[in-house]
Amino acid sequence: MQPGDLVRLVIRSHPPGLEWDAERMWVEVKTIAPDGWSGTLANTPFDMPQLREGSLLKFHPFHIIDLLYEGERDIPPRPPRREYWDRCMVDSCVLDDGVPVYYIYRDQPDMAGENDEHPDSGWRIRGDYRDLSDEDLHARKAEYIAIGKVLKADDSWLHLIDAPVGSAWLRNFETGIYEPLDDEDSHARN
Repeated sequence: MQPGDLVRLVIRSHPPGLEWDAERMWVEVKTIAPDGWSGTLANTPFDMPQLREGSLLKFHPFHIIDLLYEGERDIPPRPPRREYWDRCMVDSCVLDDGVPVYYIYRDQPDMAGENDEHPDSGWRIRGDYRDLSDEDLHARKAEYIAIGKVLKADDSWLHLIDAPVGSAWLRNFETGIYEPLDDEDSHARN
């Protein structure tokens, strides 16, 4: 590494931003010294009003998560900011009581009204019900809301958000991994 190279850092906001408390951004290296490095921010932060492109930052080599040498100067484009306004059906306990998401599946969207601004995504999200009786499970209340509100409560399934209609997943709490279910298993759980 030398001055002019780009390094990618995870930059934590103090105070935390409105949506995120950290962002991954590129920094152009200016100085390299045993007691720390410095560089200028090469991105515009989404949610850190105290920083802007060109802000001077100090960091150490162990903060670097990626790098581009001077000959590779093209900063990869930042993906467009995605908003999660499409609707889903979710157990209220996930939102109100902090019950973790356990079972998720994507049905054919069918709940949106004719004049709804945001369509039904087809996602149906169930909170952990492993210790519930059938009666208690059926008594649970559900809400038809924006996916973003569910993700604020439990975003452990975000990596599955673009899975196709017909997908079904069950969370393994020992591994933290969502395991896919076949059609027969998913219909038995509905």
